[in-house]
Amino acid sequence: MEFRAEAMAIVIRRLRKKRKLSQEVLSGLAGMERSHLGMVETGGRIPNMYTIWRIADALDMRPSELVVLIEEEMEKMGKGG
Repeated sequence: MEFRAEAMAIVIRRLRKKRKLSQEVLSGLAGMERSHLGMVETGGRIPNMYTIWRIADALDMRPSELVVLIEEEMEKMGKGG
């Protein structure tokens, strides 16, 4: 499976909105700049594992759960969905 930054962006943005968090709040919880999170959410920046870990923690989930959701989104995109 080929990595797709847009799948990661969609998942992180969807989870943030589902929890009714602004980019400002989520980035603060994750200990990162709001602009960095904004670039992650648009696919303009690909976070390293440490950043994925912090985002997942800020979303109150395990990093592995976040990665599974990203993989599922990539699979949907691969099927035209």
